[in-house]
Amino acid sequence: MSVLCCPAISVPEHTIDMEQTLELARQLHPHHTNLSLILRLIKNTGVKKRHLVQSIEKTLHHPGFEERNLTYVHEAKKRLPAVIETALKNAQVTAEQINAIIFVSCTGFTMPSLTAWIINNLGFRNDTRQLPIAQLGCAAGGAAISHAHNFCQAYPEANVLIVACELCSLCYQPSDLNIGNLLSNGLFGDALGAAVVRGQGGRGMRLEHNGSRLVLGTEDWISYAVKNTGFHFQLDRRVPGTMEQLAPQLRAMASVHDWDVEQLDFYIIHAGGPRILSDLSHFLQVDLDLFEHSQATLTEYGNVASVVVLDALRRQFVAGLPDGSRGIIAGFGPGITAEIVLGTWQGNGLSQ
Repeated sequence: MSVLCCPAISVPEHTIDMEQTLELARQLHPHHTNLSLILRLIKNTGVKKRHLVQSIEKTLHHPGFEERNLTYVHEAKKRLPAVIETALKNAQVTAEQINAIIFVSCTGFTMPSLTAWIINNLGFRNDTRQLPIAQLGCAAGGAAISHAHNFCQAYPEANVLIVACELCSLCYQPSDLNIGNLLSNGLFGDALGAAVVRGQGGRGMRLEHNGSRLVLGTEDWISYAVKNTGFHFQLDRRVPGTMEQLAPQLRAMASVHDWDVEQLDFYIIHAGGPRILSDLSHFLQVDLDLFEHSQATLTEYGNVASVVVLDALRRQFVAGLPDGSRGIIAGFGPGITAEIVLGTWQGNGLSQ
């Protein structure tokens, strides 16, 4: 049975806090007809601090999509080696022992994928399989874990490296005054994450079952409009209420395997916003305190897209759990899609 080892997380050095975010909104959009609503929505995110890959001055300046994407590539290549090295160390494997790399990101674009650069520059074998995932957004973290598990099921002695790189601030659009876009300016942050799934050995979360669920009729609720200026984030006002639809999907997926999703020991949930967590707590009848690691990620880093579930899981490793504890990883994203993984705790396996 494959094991998901302790993730490694890296956040950039530049930061912005809630008060700075609110003040910028006031300065940049003093005459916006919905300014009071926008300020209230940003306050309600509960995001105390976010990390940015550039200074706030550079972030607010839009040099064009081409230069933005060049910045994405440059910053990714600069920051990926350290987080990958730590993930390999946590799993007690080397680059040469990795059989596949799953790379997830929705905030920049390269072809070939950055998997090719990783293999060429960080000591991986040239027969390492590559699986880039670009269009699942925040759900991609959960999807990557599922695909890694499936690969190890097919090749039981394999090891899979998951890499997530989300530089959300590079999608800032100063001319887009849509309420959803302005809310995203106070919600999303930058982060990178990596983790290894081992087909044999390793300590961490033993992966047992996985599944994907799509909420029909919601494909335009979370989306990008791709324009000359790059990716414009679009968020339907109905998105925060989707947990009423997704909670039964989580319950149904778990019940197929005779698991009770309301009686688990740990929950690693994509924290898209505070209502996601509170509503899921309500509809699953689960104590909100069981989402504490997801909440901590949201509070300290903001919504870091596909990296959220990796960071929340890292926090669970630090907190520790008794062996045999049952839990769920659930990532939510465009579609609207839920990517779900069920597993059992099998030792912390933290590197010192």
